[in-house]
Amino acid sequence: MIFYYLLEYADFKYCLMVVLLLLLLTDIIKNKNPPRFPPGPWPLPFLGNVFTGLHFRTIDKEALVTQLDSFPDRPVIPLFYKAFKGLGVISSNGHLWRAQRKFVVTHLRTFGEAKKNLETSIQQESVFLCDAFKEEGGPFEPHFLLISAVSNIISSLMFGHRFNYHDERFQKILRLDAEAIILSGNPQALLYNAFPRLFEYLPGPHQKIFANYEKIVDFLKDEIKKHKEDWDPSDPRDYIDAYLAEMEKKKSDPEAGFNMETLVVATLDMLEAGSESTATTLRWGLLFMMKYPHIQEKVQAEIDRVIGQSRQPTLDDRANMPYTEAVIHETQRMGNIVPLGFPKKACKDTTLGGYFIPKGTTVTTNLSSVLNDKSEWETPDTFNPGHFMDDQGKFRKRDAFLPFSAGRRSCVGEPLARMELFLFFTSLLQQFTFSPEPGVELSLEGQLGFTYSPGPYRLCVSPR
Repeated sequence: MIFYYLLEYADFKYCLMVVLLLLLLTDIIKNKNPPRFPPGPWPLPFLGNVFTGLHFRTIDKEALVTQLDSFPDRPVIPLFYKAFKGLGVISSNGHLWRAQRKFVVTHLRTFGEAKKNLETSIQQESVFLCDAFKEEGGPFEPHFLLISAVSNIISSLMFGHRFNYHDERFQKILRLDAEAIILSGNPQALLYNAFPRLFEYLPGPHQKIFANYEKIVDFLKDEIKKHKEDWDPSDPRDYIDAYLAEMEKKKSDPEAGFNMETLVVATLDMLEAGSESTATTLRWGLLFMMKYPHIQEKVQAEIDRVIGQSRQPTLDDRANMPYTEAVIHETQRMGNIVPLGFPKKACKDTTLGGYFIPKGTTVTTNLSSVLNDKSEWETPDTFNPGHFMDDQGKFRKRDAFLPFSAGRRSCVGEPLARMELFLFFTSLLQQFTFSPEPGVELSLEGQLGFTYSPGPYRLCVSPR
């Protein structure tokens, strides 16, 4: 009897081993690289390169700006697909993407730059932000004050109103979003991309990401519901009103995706892309100013000379403030907040850098290889505003400056982000001198989630 059970157990182990070997063989065949495929780290069976530990600073690839027609699409990324569903602008493709992107660009132009509304909105928000900084007693963490200010610009565009910095519901949404962004870089969360069906039922950071996005989506649905209750098609107040009108116009073109589900994702897009990236850049900016006080002093000297203390900065001041512009651009270069961009997908068989990229291959563009290219920048590893100054002390553009990505998938909110960065940064440096918390050594090592952001830090402000 004992022999029988041992034999049965051995048979079970044998069968299990055969199944595992077959699965391993299937995985190897399925993921076998075609001839002339780009080299890379050896992927683990079933897991791929989730735990490879590559850092974005060690990956150098040819830029994709010369292959615009080959990489216009987004791949399906399960970790984000659950919330974004392949809709909106960030994760959509084809006709839907073109229609949604065109609408966003038109909306920003109509409600923003053309009417000068955005500049006024940012100036007003700068006053609220500076007042909030003044209210802080000792060393404080500026993260959520900065993201509140930047988010209020998007909120004004999207919802037609801003939120008080002490609005508990709004602050909760910002914290949920910040947590999801950090967690999205966690290797355990990335395992969901390899086994979405399995990990759907397992605990882990991916479940926290999903739960956070569900609460954010509920918040957005409430805002949309309020708009629908008092919507006047003849008098659009903001993005949501304009989108509701577009839904009526595009009923005959359902493939364009103008419906309630896409509207929710589109507003999530704008909060995600329009708030986090700019606020993170400002956090890097204040960190660099504390780390390099002599540069902070030069920025303030230019502000005093061009603007003074009797009025607010305006966008017209940019032309007369080359050093401040250079510092902001160098902050974007060194901060490098989206080093790997958002993945793209080859829509056809392509040759890139002499390597063969089959149709359907997911490609990650390493922007950091351009922003830190030793052949493009005199001192790529040093914070040096001189990278953007010519011999006459004037601001100069650089072709290798690509913080907003490049090609057809470059950030549609770049003009808005540039306005916010200049007005917020200049207003803060006009009003305050920033210094680190006493006894604390500042670190320039960031943390990589969906974006590359500074580690938590506290600062001290001295009114000027």
